[in-house]
Amino acid sequence: MKRKLSHVDARGRVRMVDVGDKRVTRREAIARGSISMSSEACRLVRTGALKKGDPLQAARLAGIMAAKRTSSLIPLCHPLPLSSIAVELTPTGRGYDIEARVSTAARTGVEMEALTAVTVAALTVYDMVKAVDKAMVIGDVRLMFKSGGRSGVYRRGS
Repeated sequence: MKRKLSHVDARGRVRMVDVGDKRVTRREAIARGSISMSSEACRLVRTGALKKGDPLQAARLAGIMAAKRTSSLIPLCHPLPLSSIAVELTPTGRGYDIEARVSTAARTGVEMEALTAVTVAALTVYDMVKAVDKAMVIGDVRLMFKSGGRSGVYRRGS
């Protein structure tokens, strides 16, 4: 079965997908990413010694806000009534892993909202720590899981 891009019409022009005939189902998405930084930056974040404040709390809030605004940032995304958004930052040896979980009951999925939450959370950490470490690296942003809708369940790696 050859798949086609859903946001491109028969003439190759971008379009917003019509989801009006789709069923409303419970949908969930989990995305992950990371930010790595110098040991000095890690130490300052973990001891609460940054002049700008706690970047982890700011990043969590920024990720939640970003998920809610995804349709304003990504041109062809539908605005969705999000039921739940959780953003967690977990310390690693070189920085933080970031995970966003987003859910809704709607006609289309929340993958973009979860991916946007992770990305903006990482950018917020970068913004708050850049005075100490401009060489931080944001990476590995990826969809880990999605459920709901016609395509069913997706698990990364399966």
